[in-house]
This record gives sequence, structure tokens and C-alpha cells, in this order.
Amino acid sequence: MELLALFISAILVNNFVLYYFLGICPFLGVSKKIDSALSMGLAVTFVMTITAVVSWMINHWILIPYKLDYLQIVSFILVIASLVQLVEMFIRKASPALYQALGIYLPLITTNCAIMGLALLAALKNFSFLKTVTFGIGSGLGFTLAIVLMASIREQLDLSDVPKPLKGAGIALIVAGIMALAFQGFSGMIK
Repeated sequence: MELLALFISAILVNNFVLYYFLGICPFLGVSKKIDSALSMGLAVTFVMTITAVVSWMINHWILIPYKLDYLQIVSFILVIASLVQLVEMFIRKASPALYQALGIYLPLITTNCAIMGLALLAALKNFSFLKTVTFGIGSGLGFTLAIVLMASIREQLDLSDVPKPLKGAGIALIVAGIMALAFQGFSGMIK
């Protein structure tokens, strides 16, 4: 039951984009079309899950036993950059069509601060392995939910009569703020 609460909390209540304000760049930059937003969200979910597993292993098997906690940030940066490169090479060989569909999104994931935030938060909260993996999957799905919702709203806004000064980034930031307020409504569901 605790894992389910953590999973739902990572998706709805403690959403990386709408609660922690991490991953705002891809959230605003890639959320113009639903297809690209969904591709980016699924790629981020995949990388977040793998990052959760590998960063937990490095932290608990190397850094903590040898009292090298101060190297967490550097090691997590290396883990994320390496994982994204490995995933990109694997996808390029295994599925060229998927590689073309993802395009520039895979290298962009390297600089997504939500992934770094995941690794650091899981280490800070001293989650067990299972909780870290659950937190990683839930956080990735929460990112996907937020970016797809934003993309669908922005597609509707393109068809609407938005005042000229608010077009583009202005209305996107207003919508993001309203979405963050709406997601705060879930905070009473889970403690």
C-alpha cells in the first residue's frame, strides 16, 4: 500500500514539473504538439526508471559504503549522461524508426533537470530499492501526464482567440500555473 501511495503521489501530488518545477524547459518547449509531447514523456519515463535503478546501486553499493557521499552529484551526472548515450545507441541499432521518431528528444533528456532531481531526491529520502524504482516510474509518468496535458491545452489555444500580448510563452506560463494549482488539489488524497 505504501508503494502505491508513493506511485500515485509521484504522478499527481509531487509531480516534478508542477510541484518541484523541474523539467520546465522541455515542458514548455516540447508541449506544442501532442505527438512530440508523448514521445518526449515516454523517453523521459524510460530514462528516469533506468536512472533510478543505476543511481540507487551506485549510491548504496559504492558511495555510501566508501563514505564518498560528496560525489553524488558528479556520479549522478555521469550516470545520466552515460545512460542517455547508451539508450540512444541501442535505439539507433534496434529500431531506426523509433530513433527517427524521437529525433532530438533523446539528447535533450541529458540536460533535463527532472532526471537529476529524481536521483538526488531518492538519495536524500533514503528510499529502498523498490521505493526508488516506484518513485522513478511514477515520476516519469507524472512528467508524461503533465506534458501531454499541456500539449493538448496548447493545441486548443492555437485555435482560440488569445489576446496578442499573451500569445506564445505568456499564455503557456499562465496555463502551467493553473495546472499546478489544479494538481495541488490532489494533495489531500495522499499524505
